[in-house]
Amino acid sequence: MLFDKTHIDDMDKAFRAMFINSLSGFKSANLLGTRAADGSSNLSVVSSAVHLGAHPPLMGIVFRPDVSPRHSLDNIRETGVFTLNHINETIMPQAHQTAARYPRDTSEFEACGLSIEQHADFHAPSVQEAAIAMGLELREEHPLTINGTHFVIAEIVWVRLNKDWVASDGYVDIESAGTLAISGLDGYHSTDSITRMAYPKPDKEPGPLVLKNEQAK
Repeated sequence: MLFDKTHIDDMDKAFRAMFINSLSGFKSANLLGTRAADGSSNLSVVSSAVHLGAHPPLMGIVFRPDVSPRHSLDNIRETGVFTLNHINETIMPQAHQTAARYPRDTSEFEACGLSIEQHADFHAPSVQEAAIAMGLELREEHPLTINGTHFVIAEIVWVRLNKDWVASDGYVDIESAGTLAISGLDGYHSTDSITRMAYPKPDKEPGPLVLKNEQAK
């Protein structure tokens, strides 16, 4: 079946949101941790984090329009920092629950049964139960006039993970960390690695990557 613009425009609002949200494929599954200037903590599930560059190490996140309170975005604007924490299967139910509309003075950490991890000299809290966590500092915010969303660009300033998951070339094996993916608004997926592919060159057939340290074995 072909869904043209008329079909899409005529869709029920909730149906269209789920339908369109599913089309971008599997997305990153993270918990975004912030702390307001007054010390109150906030945690929310996000699936829009994307890599923007490695030098400086940048990530971008899309925040929905300010038509309703955006506690996370408000805290980032106030303090300039936040954390991203990979969601794993153990904490998936609690992570999804953070999307509920809790009052500003309610900490999703406490309400959803997750533990605060605090790094020295970094205002925003991370999730203790997350196998991979990182701290980011706000660099730019861009309001998008096309739909009222906000694109936040931030720099990674620290990462906490098991060093055994980092290959000799820097590749992070997030599957070994148990990191999940999200599809649509509420679909959670574990992953099954196929292979890593060698760097593509015009005069070379595509094939699997073999690292130098693996060749020596």
